[in-house]
Amino acid sequence: MWKKAVGAAMVAVTLAATPGSVTAAPAPDGGAAPAQNGAVDTADSGLSWFARHLGRQALPAGDGWAAEGTGTTGGTAATPEQVHVVSSRAELVAALGGDNATNRGNATPKIIYVNGAVDGFEGPDGSILDCADLADPEYSLAAYLAAYDPAVWGRVAPSGPLEAARVRSVTNQTRQTQINVGPNTTIVGLRGARLTGLTLMLDGAHNTIVRNLTFDDARDCFPAWSPTDGAAGNWNSQYDQISVRRSEHVWIDHNTFTDGDNPDSGQPVHLGRPYQVHDGSVDVTHTASLVTVSYNRFVGRDKVMLIGSSNTVGPDVGRLKVSLHHNLFDGVLQRLPRVRFGQVDVWNNHYRLAGDGFEYAIGVGVQSAVVAENNFFTLGAGVTADTLLHDWGGTAVTTRGNWVRAAGDRARPVDLVGAYNAAHEPDLAPDAGWTPTLRRGPVLPAPAVPAVVGALAGADRLLL
Repeated sequence: MWKKAVGAAMVAVTLAATPGSVTAAPAPDGGAAPAQNGAVDTADSGLSWFARHLGRQALPAGDGWAAEGTGTTGGTAATPEQVHVVSSRAELVAALGGDNATNRGNATPKIIYVNGAVDGFEGPDGSILDCADLADPEYSLAAYLAAYDPAVWGRVAPSGPLEAARVRSVTNQTRQTQINVGPNTTIVGLRGARLTGLTLMLDGAHNTIVRNLTFDDARDCFPAWSPTDGAAGNWNSQYDQISVRRSEHVWIDHNTFTDGDNPDSGQPVHLGRPYQVHDGSVDVTHTASLVTVSYNRFVGRDKVMLIGSSNTVGPDVGRLKVSLHHNLFDGVLQRLPRVRFGQVDVWNNHYRLAGDGFEYAIGVGVQSAVVAENNFFTLGAGVTADTLLHDWGGTAVTTRGNWVRAAGDRARPVDLVGAYNAAHEPDLAPDAGWTPTLRRGPVLPAPAVPAVVGALAGADRLLL
C-alpha cells in the first residue's frame, strides 16, 4: 500500500517540482516582459532551451510565503542585454551591476547563469587569495590567541589594538567575499555550477531567485572570540552562504549547501573551544520576510538556518514569514531552522540526523509560530525524538503528521510536542495559532517524503 502511495506521490511532486510554463508577468518593481515560450534572446542563445526556460521561470502561484501578493518573479523581465553567463567572481560582480560596493542598489531586472566554479577569494588578477592576503598588517592569529587567552585576559570581550586589527581584517574580507545582490535578480547555476568561499548577500534584494547552485566553504578567516558565549566561550563566524536581510519575495530552490573539503570537524581547538569558521547556510534576518526555501540539500553542516536577528522585540515582529518544504537536512547539527517571531511553515522535509554533535532540529524561539507538518525524521544512534525540538524562549509549536525512524526501529508516527514535553520543562503548547494556506502541490504523507526528497532535492536535479 505504501509503495503505491509513494509512487503516486513521486509522480505528483516531480510534476510540481519541474519548471512550469514561463511566466509573462512583470517584476513587482516593473520592467519589460520576459521572453515567451522559450524564445531565444541573443545574449543566452548558447544555452539549452531548458536553461533559458529555467532562467525565465517565476515562483509558481501558491508556493509558500514568497508567493504571497505580487509573488516572486526575479529577473524574468530582463532584457537581452541583462542576461549574463559568468564563470568568475569578476564576471559575477559585473553582471550584478559592475561595482560590488553599490550593486545592492541595482534594481534592473537581470538573469545570471553561473557556469563552473566561482571563487569569492579570486583576486583582481584571477589568482586565488588566502586569509593572509586579507589580514590587516597588525593582525595575527597567534598574537590574538596569546592576548585573549582567558587565563591572561579573563572572561571579558576582547578589546584593544589586536581586536581592532581583527575587525579591520573582517572589513577586508567582507569587501572581497561578500557578493551583494540587488532586487529583481535571478541567479541560476548551469550543471555543476559552484559558488565557493563567498556569501550571497541579499540585503534589500526584493524579488530575487537563487536556484541550482552548490555552495561550499563560506569560511571566515577571522572568527571572533566570545568568552561569555556559553560556559566556556565560543568562536563565532560572520559569513553565511546566503544571507537574506531586509528583503521580501525571495525564492531559494534546488541548491546544495556544504562545507566542501573544509568541514568544521577538521578545524583546530583554540582557547579550549573548536575554531568555528562557518556560520549559516541560509539565514533570514533583519526584518526580511516572504521567503520560500524549497528542494534544497543541506549536507554535513553545523548551523543551517537562523530566522530572526535577536530576541529583542522590535521591527522583526510581524515579519520573518518563511516556508521550508521538500528540503533534505543530511548530517547537520542545529538550526533546522531556529526561529524567532516569524510564522514559519515547515512541511514535507526529510531530516537525516546522526552524530555526537547533533543538538536539535527545530528551535522554538521568542514569539515564534512554527508549523511542522508531515516531515520525516531518520535518526541515527543516540538521537531521540525528544531532542528534535528545542525551546529557545518560545511557548508553542504546531506539529502534526510527522514520522520518525529511530536507529534499529521501524518508521512510526511521532508527536514531536509530546515527546519534547515528556523530557523537558516547561512544556510547549501544541498550537502555534495559525494555519498555513500557501502550499503548492500535494502535501505528501510523511512516509513518502524520503523517496521524493531524495530524488529531487539539491543542485543538478533540474532539467538543464
